[in-house]
Amino acid sequence: MLMFSSIAFLLSIILIIFCFWLPLVNPDTEKLSPYECGFDPYGSARLPYSVRFFLVAILFLLFDLEIALLLPAPWAMQLPNPTTTFTWATILITLLTLGLIYEWLQGGLEWAE
Repeated sequence: MLMFSSIAFLLSIILIIFCFWLPLVNPDTEKLSPYECGFDPYGSARLPYSVRFFLVAILFLLFDLEIALLLPAPWAMQLPNPTTTFTWATILITLLTLGLIYEWLQGGLEWAE
């Protein structure tokens, strides 16, 4: 175990040294300007995104994760005690549905302000 730890530590130190040694960064205005198909940029490329975009993305990931968690539920019904699986699946769906209803009623899913 000591050998593996020392090899991992040594490899990490070597990679850190290479990361600081190899890149020769010479920033200039051409490299730092946003690329817009050869045209001069119309504005700043670093405009902030709306928080609503991130909210919708997080909701998508949350419900996608819910599907992944509930996918084995039909196979779990073959277990000796399927009521436990059914109960936890029902609790999960209920909590996510209540959260979605709360966001909907608070106006968090409205794009127009």
